[in-house]
Amino acid sequence: MSNPAQSSSLSADSKSLEKFGYKQELRRGLGLWDVVLYGVLFMVIIAPHSIWGLVQQDSLGMSTLVYIVGFVAIFFTALSYVRMSNRFPIAGSVYSYVQRGINPHVGFISGWLILLDYCITPALLYVMVANWGTMLVPGSPWYLWVIVFVLFNTFVNIRGISMTRGIDLVIFIIEILAVIAFIALGTNFILGGGGAGEFNADPLWQPGKVDAHFLAAGISIAALNFLGFDGISTLAEETNRPEKNIGRGILIALGIIIVCFVAQTYIASLVQPDWASWTPEHAENAWFYGCQMIGGDLFMNIMLIINIVAIGIANIMNAQLAASRLLYSMGRDKVIPAIFGKVHPKYQTPWVGAIFIGAVALVLSLVLTMADLATLVNFGALASFIMLNFAVFWFFFVREKQRRTVGDWVKFVVCPWLGIIILGYVFTGFDVMTYALGVSWFVIGFIICAVKSRGFKEVPEAFKNLDV
Repeated sequence: MSNPAQSSSLSADSKSLEKFGYKQELRRGLGLWDVVLYGVLFMVIIAPHSIWGLVQQDSLGMSTLVYIVGFVAIFFTALSYVRMSNRFPIAGSVYSYVQRGINPHVGFISGWLILLDYCITPALLYVMVANWGTMLVPGSPWYLWVIVFVLFNTFVNIRGISMTRGIDLVIFIIEILAVIAFIALGTNFILGGGGAGEFNADPLWQPGKVDAHFLAAGISIAALNFLGFDGISTLAEETNRPEKNIGRGILIALGIIIVCFVAQTYIASLVQPDWASWTPEHAENAWFYGCQMIGGDLFMNIMLIINIVAIGIANIMNAQLAASRLLYSMGRDKVIPAIFGKVHPKYQTPWVGAIFIGAVALVLSLVLTMADLATLVNFGALASFIMLNFAVFWFFFVREKQRRTVGDWVKFVVCPWLGIIILGYVFTGFDVMTYALGVSWFVIGFIICAVKSRGFKEVPEAFKNLDV
């Protein structure tokens, strides 16, 4: 028997959606803690495990400080997501927010750019999982790991949120236990005279070593390790009271993530303080070597398995889910082929987008390297984040003239422009190949937008006769 209060809430959410020119098609039923769990698993509380050794060397032994700096940097963009999710509780993430905040054509470009991120992220993660899989089971076919995980995640995404929710909770509990075990064993190792032999502030601060290059490195890491908070906003049309719960979910998930990142990297840095003497091979697998030091081969293999499961299922599953929702939002607006706006009649999921993302991830993971994929993810995400921050300023401060109080100036001028400046600074650090590929992707999107809109004259059907 349905709960009358819940039914009333669902009805109100559906009517709220109609004022933006859309009808309720996806199955709505997620609460605040559902979206928090989704965000935490998308960002992965054990994300530092995969790249910590490289971060530790690049940061001169201050990886914990790097994550703190990265969190502060990305936080301004997270605040922009909160503002927009409250004003526009619809699926599509940055695509929907920029098209409403500036105009539909600029919105398409932002969606096209973030699509680069959403299509490539699953492929990047599949490559990582396959690498760990062959490390865990020497001699196993690398490509087989990719194929098996692609098929599983695509199937679950077609089945829908209700199925992923149960899997997510189990994996989250496993990740939490892994974090607790690592901190406990690491602490025991340090207090027993291993590693640094004591707790100190070296992972947090070393006088004379922090400069502009250090800060840029921290922000770049944030762009990769904190990516996923934005994916929460793609669930707006499947969440109860999205105007409240999406923004809150983003901030809570980010808070949980930074606490876990800081605690783990601090202990890891003290377990292996000799980062300057590492070989390239050791740096790439430093986290797992640390696990071996504090818990033997058994603990190292357990952590490898947990990483394969956490990244290969929970992380990739949620990444593909976000990508399919973005394609759904753009498809129903017919700015990309309308077939992407199709919803499965039984499961009420954007099944065409789910299959497409799975196929793209499979192909890209087999033809591109991890370095290539990681760079392209950063370009698409940062470019769209810059556009989102500007949209907040343009919509609230310029168009709606919300500038009466100091709070308005902080929310709609200071925070979004800090986000733009910080992300713009990171953009200066990309290599020539990244610029070439990123700009080429932008130009393709610009041409598609011009053709689909007949010279930027037509707008999606949902925008006709609407003020928002």
